[in-house]
Amino acid sequence: MALKTENVIIMGAAGRDFHNFNMYFRDNERYRVICFTATQIPDIDGRRYPSQLAGKLYPQGIPIYSDKNLFKLIQDYQVDLAAFSYSDVRHTDVMHQASIVTAAGADFMIIGVSYTMLKSRKKVISVCAIRTGCGKSQTSREVINVVRKMGKKVVVVRHPMPYGDLTRQEVQRFSVYEDFEKHNCTIEEREEYEPHVNDGIVVYAGIDYEKILRQAEKEADVIVWDGGNNDTPFFKPDIHIVVFDPHRAGHETSYHPGETNLIMADIAVINKVDSAEPENVEKVRNAIIKNNSRAGIVLADSELVGEGVEKIKGKKVLVIEDGPTLTHGEMTYGAGVIAARRFGVAQMVDPRPYLVGSLKETFKRYSQIGPLLPAMGYGRRQMKDLEETINSVPCDIVVIATPVDLTKLISINKASILIQYRYKNHGTPTLEDELGLLWSKWE
Repeated sequence: MALKTENVIIMGAAGRDFHNFNMYFRDNERYRVICFTATQIPDIDGRRYPSQLAGKLYPQGIPIYSDKNLFKLIQDYQVDLAAFSYSDVRHTDVMHQASIVTAAGADFMIIGVSYTMLKSRKKVISVCAIRTGCGKSQTSREVINVVRKMGKKVVVVRHPMPYGDLTRQEVQRFSVYEDFEKHNCTIEEREEYEPHVNDGIVVYAGIDYEKILRQAEKEADVIVWDGGNNDTPFFKPDIHIVVFDPHRAGHETSYHPGETNLIMADIAVINKVDSAEPENVEKVRNAIIKNNSRAGIVLADSELVGEGVEKIKGKKVLVIEDGPTLTHGEMTYGAGVIAARRFGVAQMVDPRPYLVGSLKETFKRYSQIGPLLPAMGYGRRQMKDLEETINSVPCDIVVIATPVDLTKLISINKASILIQYRYKNHGTPTLEDELGLLWSKWE
């Protein structure tokens, strides 16, 4: 007896949702995917997942709707199953979504990691986290340094950020600055890709991670999966490194799928020890031991680096922090605020009276941000809004605390300095020590 075809909605945010479709639902005649729903990322809904990527069962592609219409969509299309497919969400909020789904008459599903991780022919080291803004990027760069010292060729594959023309983003390769323009990269994309390219590392990203993996394997001994948000890796790791933030102690067991990363971790890096309260570091350490006693624990500092940072002393400054860290990462400060406090600024100027366009909605949605400016740039329009807001704020110096120098992307009409984080071991064992122990099992 043939199984009934099930109508499906994939709940996402332009990344994990597309990967789950490709891995679990594409070309699977048991399911009929009605639509994706979108949240977190501006201007994703209203588009379509194109037929070129969706496969033979979807000659018209698949529509993407706002998650605000979830209940009605389930009822209107007699949906049988809703697959939750985005990250950095409170456990309670996941269950709120589950309640909407089940009340509307559908089953609620979270797909297991084993169904969504591709197996590589090369060794894979994944770097993930329990929240957005823990310090994955600096940790990934330290991992790359360690592996290069071993004489291995490294290629980085980044978590997807397909915010543009999806038909042109199936497989993306970045090795020189011209590639950022070629792929029309947003600020959020360049923040993740540019530091690796600066270090001479090839970066892959895109939508179809089977194709991405097979291309990356051709030019690497080791693939480093550089994760996004607190999502789990798309490739099955030989070593799974997870970064923890003691400024948000307790979040390691209260957010999805960060807790999954905690339980899966081979190496747990407690970052930002230099700026966190010691008791919070111990809370995180105890949570790791309780939930995953086999993980090796490494302590690390997020060291501030910035040329001319002493110039901000006694000045009125506008602090710009990493966008996702302040928004769905829910942090209220980052490297810029730490630098402002450490070097004694006269005032951190509140940008809220000067917000332009889409940034007004950002602050309305994420009211916890306070007197800082998140570097929002999910598209050209939002980048222009950011530029106009910065240029309207009356200050002496702009403190740019983002992974990429914004002055390369937008025109700022006042003096600025760039503040960034760099990975630094905090005592022993070091990350290199723990990687060496696990690596020795491969040799």
